[in-house]
Amino acid sequence: MEVLIIGGAGMIGRKLADRLVADGSVGGRKIDRLVLQDIVEPAAPAGAAFETRAIAGDFSKPGLSEQLVASRPDVIFHLAAIVSGEAEADFDKGYRINLDGTRLLLDAIRQVGGGYKPRLVFTSSIAVFGAPFPDAIGDEFHLTPLTSYGTQKAICELLLADYSRRGFVDGVGIRLPTICVRPGKPNKAASGFFSGIIREPLNGMEAILPVPKTVRHWHASPRAAIGFLLHAAGLDTAEMGPRRNLTMPGLSVTVAEQIEALRKVAGDAAVALIREEPDQTIRNIVDGWSRNFDPKRALALGFKADASFEEIIRIYQQDEMGK
Repeated sequence: MEVLIIGGAGMIGRKLADRLVADGSVGGRKIDRLVLQDIVEPAAPAGAAFETRAIAGDFSKPGLSEQLVASRPDVIFHLAAIVSGEAEADFDKGYRINLDGTRLLLDAIRQVGGGYKPRLVFTSSIAVFGAPFPDAIGDEFHLTPLTSYGTQKAICELLLADYSRRGFVDGVGIRLPTICVRPGKPNKAASGFFSGIIREPLNGMEAILPVPKTVRHWHASPRAAIGFLLHAAGLDTAEMGPRRNLTMPGLSVTVAEQIEALRKVAGDAAVALIREEPDQTIRNIVDGWSRNFDPKRALALGFKADASFEEIIRIYQQDEMGK
């Protein structure tokens, strides 16, 4: 089988490719070819026992999606997106990449014809929900995003469901929690500080906290996110029916609880490296985000989350620091 990762140069894309190389299969089917696409050429994963290919290009431009699906990949992971803060700052770019690119991909798949219907795993976001919130957002809560990024993701969820209903794709949309702790340098996501206040102190560096410690948010580790993607790729979608988008399980914790977990793992010296520096722009974005969920459908379908925020920190240490 052939697997295509759109957004293969990003953190999740790289980790997913490495996991596919390690497993050699998806949903019980052996991988024969892996194609990675991104705006810059993704690095080929090491040690692959199957053919790998990297493609650079802007998938929001007409023609590239047709090229990507011409070989009829069996499973497509659509991870590409302009992140929340950048999508809010650059309205045109956010809609061009997050919405127009997704529509071009869906239409390219449809135009292949001949009964071609790949499994399309789309990474959505909890930003599709907007305040006011209940104590825990259930599967019946309506989509009322309060950011451009959330709006773009919500529209794509509707497209995924409709194209699946019409038989053009076999889609599964997974609303990811904020992924924490992200390795590497900060990106332009408004949520980046959630990782920064853990990652930087663990590496002996100062971290900026732009919001109050009372802020509560929904998290999952990169390792859990890869598990979500792989489970979605092999899921029996007949169990989902026409509702093709799912909120992933995660952990609801306050910033204060994050910091206390850091203290347990790395001590007071690490916590002392966190400096509070309020940023009203980030606070305004974060205040519109959901904080807690009751993801019964995803749990019933076998998706699994991290056990604690302390575990999330230790996963970062194991996977990124070799501890």
